[in-house]
Amino acid sequence: MWTLAGQGWGRGRALAAWVTEAARVGLLGPRLASRAPARCCSSADRKEKIDMSCFPVENIRNFSIIAHVDHGKSTLADRLLELTGAIAKTKNNKQVLDKLQVERERGITVKAQTASLFYKCEGKQYLLNLIDTPGHVDFSYEVSRSLSACQGVLLVVDANEGIQAQTVANFFLAFEAQLSIIPVINKIDLKNADPERVEKQIEKVFDIPGDECIKISAKLGTNVESVLDAVIKRIPFPKAHCRNPLRALVFDSTFDQYRGVIANVALFDGVVSKGDKIVSAHTQKTYEVNEVGVLNPNEQPTHKLYAGQVGYLIAGMKDVTEAQIGDTLYLHKQPVEPLPGFKSAKPMVFAGVYPTDQSEYNNLKSAIERLTLNDSSVTVHRDSSLALGAGWRLGFLGLLHMEVFNQRLEQEYNASVILTTPTVPYKAVLSSAKLIKEYREKEITIINPAQFPDKSKVTEYLEPVVLGTIITPDEYTGKIMMLCQARRAVQKNMMFIDQNRVMLKYLFPLNEIVVDFYDSLKSLSSGYASFDYEDAGYQTAELVKMDILLNGNIVEELVTVVHKDKAYSVGKAICERLKDSLPRQLFEIAIQAALGSKIIARETVKAYRKNVLAKCYGGDITRKMKLLKRQAEGKKKLRKVGNVEVPKDAFIKVLKTQTDK
Repeated sequence: MWTLAGQGWGRGRALAAWVTEAARVGLLGPRLASRAPARCCSSADRKEKIDMSCFPVENIRNFSIIAHVDHGKSTLADRLLELTGAIAKTKNNKQVLDKLQVERERGITVKAQTASLFYKCEGKQYLLNLIDTPGHVDFSYEVSRSLSACQGVLLVVDANEGIQAQTVANFFLAFEAQLSIIPVINKIDLKNADPERVEKQIEKVFDIPGDECIKISAKLGTNVESVLDAVIKRIPFPKAHCRNPLRALVFDSTFDQYRGVIANVALFDGVVSKGDKIVSAHTQKTYEVNEVGVLNPNEQPTHKLYAGQVGYLIAGMKDVTEAQIGDTLYLHKQPVEPLPGFKSAKPMVFAGVYPTDQSEYNNLKSAIERLTLNDSSVTVHRDSSLALGAGWRLGFLGLLHMEVFNQRLEQEYNASVILTTPTVPYKAVLSSAKLIKEYREKEITIINPAQFPDKSKVTEYLEPVVLGTIITPDEYTGKIMMLCQARRAVQKNMMFIDQNRVMLKYLFPLNEIVVDFYDSLKSLSSGYASFDYEDAGYQTAELVKMDILLNGNIVEELVTVVHKDKAYSVGKAICERLKDSLPRQLFEIAIQAALGSKIIARETVKAYRKNVLAKCYGGDITRKMKLLKRQAEGKKKLRKVGNVEVPKDAFIKVLKTQTDK
């Protein structure tokens, strides 16, 4: 044992190794053995490798579970894992595939998770690759990526709530991808469950016959076996060939500090094994495969992965930029046509991210790089601010996506950041040929309000719009219509999906729904309405750039872009927040919101004032007036020479997202 020290291990490690070995062979007493460190072993020693060659392509099924938020996807995944023996049956099996701390805390799925299940049906051994997906609209990119590795889906619908907005959106994602769809009505054990009503909704909205629906209770495990049988009978096997050269699609990846990038791959053709030399079609770099395996749901190494199978691959990619999601991997000297990959995610919301202390810049940069590897829908642009220093402007798919990303930065990388108020990307059509030559395009996109061009330079401004779908009980329709009109929305469609549920379709300007629309909708409808949106391009709008002035000087960090009709209310709100945040000075501070040269809102921070009349205990009024006049002149002079420096904490209060909205 001590020879390890001579091999550069150091005495501490050698001693730890000796204690571990002694505990294993029984030289230590039970008390000491319980304290001995776990034996150092590779994952290959830890688990017996599975032979994946006994699963021909005909016996493989790749499927996803899709549904609206909280309709029981992860609970159904737990039951499927138990049924196939992937995990032991215990009462603690709750959202086993939700591995992130943020998922546990919020009770939602944020990351799509993969699990390979082994199931025997009619004497044949089947390999079922299950992908559990998120349900919230902000993570629809995860869903669309997961569907690329599947041939079918389980569309889960709550027997109590029925079809919701995200159910409709996810159905069309699967429908466009031409996947087999198996409708599953969950939560039939609830007191108010009405599976017959939901069956009719599915038939009316999705045109799927009612007799194809499988009624289950994922919580109690009722009728879950029929789901697995339906997966085998109704979902086709992947069209893949082992004899063709290797073509593997990277559909997800994570970063491990010790092993580098762990890529989740779907094999469309060929075979991959440990020791193979593979090439990335994106970077053209060559790597040697260190480990391949399946997720069951934890990593389980295998000898090889074959065409049609889904698993993970570790190939010594040490840099986070090397594993691009959507990349194609192939064998060295056997080039193939790259797979189509994924349409890049289109960010809907932009926010500035800055380190609380500039000395933490490099640590935060590393954390953002690693997290964007795992969440490729986030776009990153470098940015800097006079008040907050160097940072980034990040693009997210929605507000919840932004909050979750921030929470993951704090929890997984211990990084504390300042997050500014979210904005949306606007466009401007330039008017002159000189400007078009300068910007090299006629239509420019503005993601930072400070770079918003003047009205004299453009022919028109464009704002992003989304097509929103609201599903609500009919008694709330009137209130919701008023809310939508107040947000400048245009009604496109209205349809009753059954006797008491309405589906409304509206065209919304994105900046009207990005911050607090969802909260307002939930409070108006007592939590019963559901909302989903999809990108609908751009439309012309009367946009104005609103400056915030302190004693006549523009504060660049507080510049915002607003619609002309909403300018006063937004300007007033910012001035009020700034008044509460700014420390008082010896002179008066005028806080103003301005559109060009026109002031539309004003708040005043009163000056500290010495009581110059304290020494006057009587006497003539002119004496008092003289002292007050002299003080006023001094304040006026001080205001001319005094600069207002906005402290960092005041910026943070005004700029960061308003949680009290």
